Amino acid sequence: MKKVVLFLVFGVLVSCKQFIAETDLQYLNGYWEIEKVMMPDGEKKEYKINETVDFFKVEDKKGFRKKVMPQVDGTYLTNDINEDLAINVKEGVATIKYTTEFANWDETIIELTADKLVLKNKQELEYHYKRPIPFTVK
Repeated sequence: MKKVVLFLVFGVLVSCKQFIAETDLQYLNGYWEIEKVMMPDGEKKEYKINETVDFFKVEDKKGFRKKVMPQVDGTYLTNDINEDLAINVKEGVATIKYTTEFANWDETIIELTADKLVLKNKQELEYHYKRPIPFTVK
């Protein structure tokens, strides 16, 4: 009976993580808006309004992420600050290694589709992103 319970628990844990193929990395490119952060204790912080949006540009598993600010005309205000990144995909697990002048850190891609991105860091925080809906004043 113990083996059955352990097998079921293992199956549930494994099924929570998406298998990430190198071809899935194309979905990372573009703009992503934070929707919520899930804490390790199950608490969640929701973001109703975002002053900044993350922009990813990845090619051949290398690229950058930068913070951009949406403007009322539908454009984005940017600066020259990039977080360089490199992605490692091994056995369906994709890890992003970020490098800046001041720090290095890793995040694991938990889920990646055309419309959804979930990243998890070493502190077990899960960042849930969605594609932003551009707003304009007409």
